[in-house]
Parts: sequence; structure tokens; C-alpha cells
Amino acid sequence: MRVAVLGAGKMGGILLQAFLKNNLLAADQIVATVQHPERAQALSAQFGVEVGIDNLAAAEQADVILLGVKPIQVPALVNLIRPALTPQKLLISIAASVKTRSIEDAAGCDLGVIRAMPNTPAMISAAVTALCAGRFTTPEQMAIAMRIFQTVGRAVVVDEKHMDAVTGLSGSGPAFLYIIIEALAEAGVNVGLPRDVATLLAAQTTLGSARMVLETGYHPALLKDAVTTPAGCTVDGILELEEGGLRVTLIKAVKRATQRAKELANG
Repeated sequence: MRVAVLGAGKMGGILLQAFLKNNLLAADQIVATVQHPERAQALSAQFGVEVGIDNLAAAEQADVILLGVKPIQVPALVNLIRPALTPQKLLISIAASVKTRSIEDAAGCDLGVIRAMPNTPAMISAAVTALCAGRFTTPEQMAIAMRIFQTVGRAVVVDEKHMDAVTGLSGSGPAFLYIIIEALAEAGVNVGLPRDVATLLAAQTTLGSARMVLETGYHPALLKDAVTTPAGCTVDGILELEEGGLRVTLIKAVKRATQRAKELANG
């Protein structure tokens, strides 16, 4: 299998690096593209893979084509590489809001199209990626996509109607959680902790809590109650969170990010 990463920018570059680091692909199985020759030369030297600026040439060499460009650039890119597309190839788009049907129409043939929404923890193989299949995607092609994205974390298959919600929750979610970690660390500093210690405590507490949810399978509310002893410290803190509207604010943040994803989809 040979993979082309068209647009090895922020997320495309993260995935490219992860594929190599986790031995999913050898360097000679990957070809990538960027906009500028200088950047291509630098990436090629950094990762030891073929990196150029010719998207059509890269697509012609590949069995799996990963679209890593911005949503607004996807139609033009698919039209550009159209001569290289055949029903035997798999096209995976990580562009937010771009529907599989629009990619299929631009491709001009019945090839498998999969829409993916990974998030930036892919950099440390801790991502979660949602996948949805287009009309012509085979089970074998979906299995390939699952294997690709399980290399950088967990992967789930959803209906395409849920992809904007995925964008709002797990796509944007790391930014929301960084704000929470930052706030917890600031609070630690406020009550007398050194900043490096406060940041470590906040980040590791967030990591450990997330692992408890994933590995025990318990509902977050049940795990919260296990920490909250009667008349203890935690319940007073929770009352402050509820009074400050943290729960409602986070829900509204996901809803707003989801709405923005829908707006992008509608142009």
C-alpha cells in the first residue's frame, strides 16, 4: 500500500509523522505534498519521505489518498487530481464539513470516499478519530481506514449526519480541555503551588480521570460521586463549578462549534 498525503500541513503533518513513528508505513510507502518547494525540501529531509508540490503526480502514485487541505480547498484539489482517480483507489478527507457526496461528485468516478475527523493528540498517538463512509466505500476500504487511524489512537465509525457534532466535540474539544487545564493550574498557583507543579498536577489529573472513564467503563457521574465524600472538600468545589455555569458553558461551546461546522458545510 502506498499513501499520498496531499497537504502535509498541521494535521496532515501530524498524521504523516505518526505513520512513520508507529511503523504503519515505511518511508518509501509515503509521498506527501505541500505548497512551497522550500517547505517540501525541509519536510523531506526531516522525515526521509518524498515530498513535493505536484498533487496530481503524488495521487497517481498512491493507492490511498489522504486530503489534508483546508475545507475550502477540497473541491479544487479533487478536480485537479481527477485524472489520477479510479474506483480501485481510496480517498480519505480530514477536512471539516466537506461531505462525502460532494467529493464523490468532484471525483467523477465510483471510488471509495471516507470522511475522517481526527484531533491533534494524534501527535502522541492519543487521538480519537470518527470515520464515515461514502456510497461506494467497501468494507475492506473502511478496514484500511480504521487501521490507519487506530495507529494514532482510537477510531469509531459514525453516520455522516453526526460528523459536524464530532467536529464540535472531539475535533474542537482539545482546545476546550487545554483551557480547563490552564485554569486548574492557575488556581493551583493562586493557592500557593509552584507553577510547574500546578501544571503537572492539573494535566496528570485530567489524563488520569479520562483513563478512568475509558478503562472502567463507568459513567462520569458515578466516578465523580466516588470522589465526592459527604461534607468534604470536593462537594464545595463542585458547587462553585455549578454556580459558575461550567457545565452549561461547555455544552454551549460544543453546540456553537458544531453549528460553525454546519455553516462551513453550507459555504
